[in-house]
Amino acid sequence: MNLQQLRIVRETVRQHFNLTEASNALFTSQSGASKHIRDLEEELGVELFERRGKRILGLTQAGSTLLEIIERILLDAENLKRSAQQLTHEDQGNLAIATTHTQARYALPPIIARFKQAFPKVHLELHQCGPDEIVSMLKAGKVDIGVATEALHEHGQLFACFSFYHWYHGVIVPEGHPLDDGQPLTLPRIATHPIVTYHEGFTGRARIDQAFAAADVVPDIVLTALDADVIKTYVELGLGVGVIASMAYHEERDRGLRLLDASELLPRNTTYLALRRGHFLRGFAYHFLQFCRDDLDEATVQQVLAGNPV
Repeated sequence: MNLQQLRIVRETVRQHFNLTEASNALFTSQSGASKHIRDLEEELGVELFERRGKRILGLTQAGSTLLEIIERILLDAENLKRSAQQLTHEDQGNLAIATTHTQARYALPPIIARFKQAFPKVHLELHQCGPDEIVSMLKAGKVDIGVATEALHEHGQLFACFSFYHWYHGVIVPEGHPLDDGQPLTLPRIATHPIVTYHEGFTGRARIDQAFAAADVVPDIVLTALDADVIKTYVELGLGVGVIASMAYHEERDRGLRLLDASELLPRNTTYLALRRGHFLRGFAYHFLQFCRDDLDEATVQQVLAGNPV
């Protein structure tokens, strides 16, 4: 038994049992990967995969059970390597962060600038993707830290989540718009205009929908986008009023637009920092977390990772 055999099994599952894709991902041949799997099955005395001819269809019951152990072994092997790097190069290495566009564009820049000043030799990988992909990357050990509003806190057994900050949506309109008349803003008033906002599953969109539904108001959402800059562009073009994360509005840069406070109408959102339990973090990763929140020192984070309340 060797780590390459285990990596091939794991990657085959990740690639939805497509052995060709798994082989390509690991830079090996399909025939070599197939032999590795067969050798491992022979050594273990069980079949890990269900097959139809040469085609792999899925995991056997034994394969499903052993996959969890395989994942742990590979995670421990990766942690061993990271631990050795920590001992020899405390202030250099890689830090991989997966986050949404909104967080990468508006929340993280000052933190990343501070981190790079403190750790200039650390190579920072910033992956911008959707919440579900962030979850997948954390599960796979491809990133060290996940930052998002959606999805992360739903995996409490696998992840340790820490609130990063709270925020509200606001309504953005062109200057002189009928909603910008000094009168109280209400959901029915907003719904009399076409609305441009985020895609479902992004940047608190579910809470926007819930607020309108609770008020028994049906909004006319005419266009959705992934990031606030696109939403603002179409608001400027007159397609509708925008509902965006308030921190995405900057008075100087967004001249010609006005942000109307909707904090009394739309619920508060929380953005989370997530870590996979069992994933070894280099010392500088703890510093990054503490730059995000002053009270997230290494001891506190490790206590939560271990499953102990703070």
